[in-house]
Amino acid sequence: MTFSIVAYEPAEAAWGVAVASKFLAAAAVVSWAQAGAGAVATQASAKLPFGPRGLKHMAQGVSAGAVLAALLREDDGGLHRQVGMVDALGGTAAHTGAECLSWAGHRIGAGFTCQGNILTGPEVLEAMETAFLSAGGELADRLHAALLAGDRVGGDRRGRQSAGLLVVKAGGGYGGDNDRYLDLRVDDDPDPVLRLGGLLRAHHLFFGQVNPADRLPIDDALARELRGICLRAGVTERNPGGEWDDEARRVFERLAGAENLEERWPAGDETAIDGVALAYLRERFPAS
Repeated sequence: MTFSIVAYEPAEAAWGVAVASKFLAAAAVVSWAQAGAGAVATQASAKLPFGPRGLKHMAQGVSAGAVLAALLREDDGGLHRQVGMVDALGGTAAHTGAECLSWAGHRIGAGFTCQGNILTGPEVLEAMETAFLSAGGELADRLHAALLAGDRVGGDRRGRQSAGLLVVKAGGGYGGDNDRYLDLRVDDDPDPVLRLGGLLRAHHLFFGQVNPADRLPIDDALARELRGICLRAGVTERNPGGEWDDEARRVFERLAGAENLEERWPAGDETAIDGVALAYLRERFPAS
């Protein structure tokens, strides 16, 4: 009762799943991924053990095709199942059971597979494939582009409710302690795929890698603007001047912490500010 895409991006050593459905919290059921193993989408009459079992075998070097064939041999409900898999090397496999509700099908490409059931028609998967192959940005952006394209041409013929985006890479989680680069979910919303895009942009803002070329020197004019932002944000009561002294830096550091901008305001160099962070703060605390 959903549509999804699983994919591998070798340039990032990343695996991911994006899913949308007229089903509460679909990503909690459908999406499975593990760095160095692969990714799995299990849907229709979803067999949840296909996720962890598939990842376990792919982590041991078994191909997606062989793993999927083995899982289906052991399952007496295969006619009702739909599965998409990508393995550690980008090999893909998919299955759409003959008794999945129409329209149902899948499309396999190099390093990715799209699958869906109870769709408005095959145009959903066609749009997903085209968008994934043509989109720019990192794997997460391309997965969301595919999901949005499928959604906008029809998607789940019953309507919209939830969407999710999962991307894993070794050491990709917060602090580098796990592989969860991002795990974003919209569990119940009238336009979940669009809302998911907003969460993805927020993830890029708060956790994205800072481009040194985007750092702007804090001159007197910018220092005055930053002091004004701090005043409007309520972290200081001092009227803004043009000095970027120790007090101004301490106040701004409090603001950066309050707005979760630590990744874009690294300690040790307070003479410049990341342009992405500045744009966010200008929008968040506009001058009257």
